[in-house]
Amino acid sequence: MKQTIKIAIPKGYLLESTIILLEKAGYDISCFSGDNRKLFLYSKKDDIKYIITRPMDVPVYIESGVCDLGFVGKDVLLETESNVFELLDLKDGYCRIIIATKNDCIEKVKSHYEHFGAIKVATKYTNVTRKYFEKKGMQVEIIKLYGSVELAPILGIADEIVDITATGKTMIENDLVEMETVAESTTRLIANEVSYRVKNEIIENFINSLKKVINS
Repeated sequence: MKQTIKIAIPKGYLLESTIILLEKAGYDISCFSGDNRKLFLYSKKDDIKYIITRPMDVPVYIESGVCDLGFVGKDVLLETESNVFELLDLKDGYCRIIIATKNDCIEKVKSHYEHFGAIKVATKYTNVTRKYFEKKGMQVEIIKLYGSVELAPILGIADEIVDITATGKTMIENDLVEMETVAESTTRLIANEVSYRVKNEIIENFINSLKKVINS
């Protein structure tokens, strides 16, 4: 009997590239066609159930066993620290987690750095930010924001931000300057530990199908 696998796919910028990858790997993507706002999709041909969810929720679904496999950015894995198997680097969706501040705040921030003064950092990556500054031995007050993080220095909420960028365009448009790169990120395929053992053959076949595309 053929085993059904459940795959979590993130909404947003990774959704389209993931669908393209699946198609190139020979999987049926007709369930994604049209103006489809469904969060649960099913490919009868491949016997795969797709769950479309927020990127930060993908590792949660995998770790809990709701889904067997998931596509997710490395930035999300670094932030959530979920107990999942990281199976494959898909080599796409490249972006960076960076520290940025306003053009006219550079000297102020550098002064805090040099004299070990506390600075305010706005971010949605609270775990990544805390660990990064702890390693540097620096004091920071972390302010958690869920959207439009780049507004924080402009509105005076924070001295700098830790956020993700692909092109740097948004930073430039908001008169922000990159200070440092915290981490680099690409899309990863992850698996639930139990699923990987129980459904090993079908998951390995899935991995090999994706590898052929990545290596071609």
